[in-house]
Amino acid sequence: MSRAPRTIALVGNPNAGKSALFNALTGARQKIANYPGVTVERKAGRMTFASGEPAELVDLPGSYSFEPSSPDEAVTRDVVMGRQEGQRRPDALIVVVDANNLEQHLVFAQEVIALGMPTVVALNMLDLAARDGLVLDPKALEESLGVPVIETVAVRRKGLTELTAEVAKVTEQGAHEPTLPTHVDMVERRVSARAMAKGAIISETKQRRLHRGLDKVLLNPWVGPVILFALLFIVFQAVFAWATPFADALEAVVGLVSDAVVANFPAGLLRDAVTEGLLAGVGSVVVFLPQIIILFFFILVMEATGYMARAAYLMDRLMAFVGLSGRSFIPLLSSFACAIPGIMATRSITDPKDRLTTILIAPLMTCSARLPVYAVIIAAFIPARSVGPGIGLQGLVLLALYVAGIVGAMLVAFVLRRSVTEGGVSGFIMELPRYQVPRVRDVAIGLWQRGYIFLRRAGTIIFSVTIILWLLLSFPQAEPGENQVDASIAGQLANGLAVVVEPIGFNRDMALSLIPAMAAREVAVSSLATTYAVASDDEDETAEALGPRLVADWTLPMALSFLAWFVFAPQCLSTIAVARRETNGWKWPIVMLTYLFVLAYIAAGATFWIATAAGL
Repeated sequence: MSRAPRTIALVGNPNAGKSALFNALTGARQKIANYPGVTVERKAGRMTFASGEPAELVDLPGSYSFEPSSPDEAVTRDVVMGRQEGQRRPDALIVVVDANNLEQHLVFAQEVIALGMPTVVALNMLDLAARDGLVLDPKALEESLGVPVIETVAVRRKGLTELTAEVAKVTEQGAHEPTLPTHVDMVERRVSARAMAKGAIISETKQRRLHRGLDKVLLNPWVGPVILFALLFIVFQAVFAWATPFADALEAVVGLVSDAVVANFPAGLLRDAVTEGLLAGVGSVVVFLPQIIILFFFILVMEATGYMARAAYLMDRLMAFVGLSGRSFIPLLSSFACAIPGIMATRSITDPKDRLTTILIAPLMTCSARLPVYAVIIAAFIPARSVGPGIGLQGLVLLALYVAGIVGAMLVAFVLRRSVTEGGVSGFIMELPRYQVPRVRDVAIGLWQRGYIFLRRAGTIIFSVTIILWLLLSFPQAEPGENQVDASIAGQLANGLAVVVEPIGFNRDMALSLIPAMAAREVAVSSLATTYAVASDDEDETAEALGPRLVADWTLPMALSFLAWFVFAPQCLSTIAVARRETNGWKWPIVMLTYLFVLAYIAAGATFWIATAAGL
């Protein structure tokens, strides 16, 4: 009576090359299905030992630990432990580790080996390690782990014969006493993994040593956050210091075009629509393109160098304090560009309560649409003076607004994770990319795309909303001696809203700007510019920059209150629609809108009252 084929399982971290090794060992002899009761994919295939004996090879989902934080990791644990329905416990395990990221992968490898099951380690992707100047000693690693270690390059089918022979050998030998201690925590395994990886290195290039040295500094729990904050400080100083000449030039161009239109077109609705609607409204937003480009230049460079992933690693401690994990950092980082891709990026978060919390706080990240609002108010009311060597007051205020949004998001997450989305903190492990010099072409393409998106919004959403607002401000026509805004439909609507926001320092024009800003944040700027253009009877004032008009009409406490409102102001309608889709209903988007309105009102009110009391 022939015995059933042996079962061999492939285990390892994500991105270790398991799938490539599985395909190389099984070829086309594969079956794909789902494990009973879960949606996790089950991949099994037939491999053959040198003796001709067949075996079933199972490719288990990538895992970082047997303490699962996702359905994939739970399946891997259950199969290895023999708890998975419809799946035999493996007769042997192949632990696949990435030679180029050895320290990280050895953490889980130790946990697997500690089970005492027949185990072979496949030291994979040695070709990539050699390409990067890293030479390893498999025998030294074998002595440290206490199990056979075989060199493999799965994509080139190197080492497969040696690997199958060693698997057949340990399978015949059967289970054994664990060669590694069983009762150790993750910290001890990580320390041990670092020592094993260091002991297995024969040689490495100066570049790899430099990269390791950089990580020791940049990922240091005390020094790393200081460096991150210093980089952010430089970014926001540059947004004002570098962009001012270009923004002034664009503003001058808009003024010249407006003057040309006034000089060459007869007075009437068409000319007013161009000067008061298109040029005063849309033009007031377009002039902030340089700030958008500079901000994204720094973000793209940090991503391209590999630093952004390290920033996520640093933020994991802060995330854990408020009840989230570093998994939430990337979606929240994406929300600095726009909350829509940020909310969609939460699909990578496996814990449903973590994901919901991240969706709810994503709007508090300062998206690029807020930057024109911040820039015009700061430029108008905050003096462009230095408060230290290379430190501008305007850049400090901009940084403070971004930090206020982040702190607000963390506080909201802290409250949510201890109330409506209560749950445990999930673990967070991520692969850190190599450091590299950014490619000029890639950065240039990224800046082109960001600039195009900004201008496309200016030419579509902002243009459409601004023209509609201009029509509402222009009709019905005012009687002689009457202010046009007072007589208009928009003015009447704003008068009703102004009663609500007057206690927090908003006048009618500020109240009016909040309504179209629900379509897109930056429309608040074009709304103010259009309102003041329509209210002016002087053609020269129509072409005047927005900043001086605000200074003439607002006080500093009013301006600070307006900034505070937009730190917490509810997102645009598109973001709300995406939140509804991602949460499968209106319940959570309504919760999001409600708490954002309340926070914005309280923050704006507190800012106005404190600034007024201080005599600003």
